Parts: sequence; C-alpha cells; structure tokens
Amino acid sequence: MKKFTIMLALTLAGVMPAAAEQALIGFRVLSPETALELARASLADCRKRGYQVAVAVVDRFGVAQVVLRDRFAGPHTPETARRKAWTAVSFRTDTLTMAEETQAGKPQSGARRITDALMIGGGVPVEAGGSIVGGIGISGAPGGEADDACARAGIEAIAGKIAF
Repeated sequence: MKKFTIMLALTLAGVMPAAAEQALIGFRVLSPETALELARASLADCRKRGYQVAVAVVDRFGVAQVVLRDRFAGPHTPETARRKAWTAVSFRTDTLTMAEETQAGKPQSGARRITDALMIGGGVPVEAGGSIVGGIGISGAPGGEADDACARAGIEAIAGKIAF
C-alpha cells in the first residue's frame, strides 16, 4: 500500500505542473528596441554591399514591428520585405529554402497559394533559445541570396542580446 501511495503521489506531482502549463503559455518576442536594432544592422549591411533595400521585422506572430526603406529602394520593397518576414515566421523556415521546396511539382507547391506567403529568398526566422522570437525580411538587393545574406548579418549583429 505504501508503494502505491508513493507512486500515486509521484504521478500526481508530474501531472499537476503539466496541467498548469497548459492553462497559460509563456513566450518571448523581440522588444521594439531590439527589432529596430536588427533592422538597422541589416540595412547597414546591405548599404555596405551597395544595395538599396527595405527591411521589415515582424514578431513571432508575423505582426510588423519595424519597417525601414532606404532612400532609393523601390516602392514595392517595404511590402515585399514584410511578406518575406511573415512567411519565414509562419512556416518556421527561411524563404530561400521555401523557394526551393515549393516549386511546381513538389509536394509543398500549394503553399505558394497561401495569401501573403512569398517564396522568394530574403526572409529569415529569428531564433533565440530554440524558439522563434521574430522574423526579418529584406527586399531590394539583387536576388534572394543577397537579401538573405543581409538578413543574416543583422541577426548576427544582435545575437548576443537575444541569447538565453
């Protein structure tokens, strides 16, 4: 009987915290200041490479936190950057990978029909401690690979601040 009581107590001890965890969920997001720092670092990297771009940073839910457009970036670039960032957090994958994985004839090609999804390189999820805390999208560099490189340079610039 004593063994049963101990096992029951241990079982209930394991169940109670799990039930409490399911009632409320905690998460982390980029602060507005960090989102702005990320956008500025990415913009600076693109400028250093000679690119005029727009940068969008979204929170983990895809809601825009920051949008910056350099003086000569095209008028389409802010919205394109936002959609790339949204796609990266929505699919939890960078958009260079999504561009490859969603080509016509591939099993995931239907994802290209989702409203706001944009399968062009330049969108990257921002991760900290194994969780997505936001996303960044760049538009205006000569190609998705160049947009992606600027986004990753910006993430690297803030990596020390978001590590936990």
